Amino acid sequence: MHGHIFMLLRRYVQTQYDHSTWLKLMQNAGLETLEFDHKTVYPDQHIYDLVGQAAQMTGIPAGELHEKFGEYLVPDLMFMYQKHLRPEWKTLDMIENTERTMHKQVRSEHAENRPPVLEVQRLNKNELFIDYISKRRMSGLAVGIVRGLATYFDEADRIEVLSTTSEEGEQVRIHVRRR
Repeated sequence: MHGHIFMLLRRYVQTQYDHSTWLKLMQNAGLETLEFDHKTVYPDQHIYDLVGQAAQMTGIPAGELHEKFGEYLVPDLMFMYQKHLRPEWKTLDMIENTERTMHKQVRSEHAENRPPVLEVQRLNKNELFIDYISKRRMSGLAVGIVRGLATYFDEADRIEVLSTTSEEGEQVRIHVRRR
């Protein structure tokens, strides 16, 4: 997992809780000597350990924590990839174009970067399916990002996000619909 994600996770924990909570998470995950760098790719196990510890500490299921973190990521992602985005895009357009814009850029930056594959099927102007494919099994993050995009584009009250398969799998189908 890219170091930038860990740095954003640290900021998320510090803003939602406090710095001591982040230190406790790192300690409980056995990562207290590690300082994340935005240019380094770290083992996926680190994110599993941190989120697992956060779930134990808060009593919030890991999938729900992934969703909350995904929502939090959106403003930073939009800023980081703004040159790849079109001003007329809204939530569904962003989802439809993520693979060939942002994910393409992420993969080209570093050979070890492996964002999920998003196979998007646009059903009509107000509806699409996302087939999230990743060995990481973190589709909750994708669901959170979709919700975060809806908030970013001021469509949160009109966008429905439903996982239509188990959120635990390597391939998860997500149904997104604008009402």
